Amino acid sequence: MNDTLPALRATLAELVALDTTSVRPNAPLIDYAQARLEAAGFVAERLLYTDDAGVEKVNLVAVKGGNEGRAALALVGHSDCVPYDAAWKDALKLTEKDGRLYGRGACDTKGFIASALHAATRAERLKAPLMVVLTADEEIGLVGAKKLVEAGKGRARHAIVGEPTRLIPVRANKGYCLGEVEVRGKEGHSAYPDTGASAIFRASRFLQRLEQVARTVLREERDASFEPPYTTVNVGLIQGGKAKNVIPGLCRFTVEWRPIPGQSPQRVVELMESIRQELVRDEPAFEADIRVLRTDSGVSTAPDAEVVRFLAEATGNAPETVSFGTEAPQLTALGAEAVVFGPGDIRVAHQTGEYVPIEDLVRCEAVLSQAIARFCGGS
Repeated sequence: MNDTLPALRATLAELVALDTTSVRPNAPLIDYAQARLEAAGFVAERLLYTDDAGVEKVNLVAVKGGNEGRAALALVGHSDCVPYDAAWKDALKLTEKDGRLYGRGACDTKGFIASALHAATRAERLKAPLMVVLTADEEIGLVGAKKLVEAGKGRARHAIVGEPTRLIPVRANKGYCLGEVEVRGKEGHSAYPDTGASAIFRASRFLQRLEQVARTVLREERDASFEPPYTTVNVGLIQGGKAKNVIPGLCRFTVEWRPIPGQSPQRVVELMESIRQELVRDEPAFEADIRVLRTDSGVSTAPDAEVVRFLAEATGNAPETVSFGTEAPQLTALGAEAVVFGPGDIRVAHQTGEYVPIEDLVRCEAVLSQAIARFCGGS
């Protein structure tokens, strides 16, 4: 541990110092990682795109060893971070306390990237290709990973996708979907309710039926490996109306659902459309539009997949599943058996005082080095 830690800490400090909040360009981190990888013999390819705000973003795909059409193993990390509170003065300065390294991204996922860079650049005499993939905009919709799928870049037989899992191999995760429902009514004076139609009352009828469907129909379709073992539905945002004495003519709400693997991400859309049609039958003047914003499927890698079994053996931790989204579905779409793995705990990510335990960081680098030896040969 003492031999590896100083170099790992130094790398993580350099990564944390780079502000890669999703609204900013991520090129500085990509430049840093690319230089390290190319110096170790990797051939790197940059894939550029412009985000919705006009900011240029970069995905990096770097490969070393062998001449096969796809890598034997890919180590995948996302370069972007969530914003940090201005009151956290040391957010971009790695600090150490009580066996923990603090800083924005230290846990999610620059700790994994530091471990991956060290493990990859120390690997020699590879017999099969090793790939390091760094993506952009994971935090705002897995955008970079989706761009890789569109381009057909990042193909590998096995993939270890970096996320803070406490070094537990995560073989499956739920999907993540969003939709917006706009319910229309007719404005009028609130003293004369029959002169209008309340969009908010109409929305409440829609929501009542949606809640009932979520508690019945969706709970009948189960995957016992998850907790909870069914697709969950949440309405986290709602807005409508202009004033307290005006019958509201419009009400919008956002529906979020997390589908279990194997279930179509359109399942909830179909159920919402059925609700809309039922309400129109009950009230012919009822008007609502359903707009789908995002439909990311869940993914499940078999418990006996080689990369899952390897990580379970190397760490002594049994594989688990998680209900949050990851880039594993995109790596699976590119042909890999994918598993999510990394140092730190997701429960401390995205908050002021984010940290990665030093022991996790060192163990992660060791396990990734073993994974390279296992799947790519060499030393």
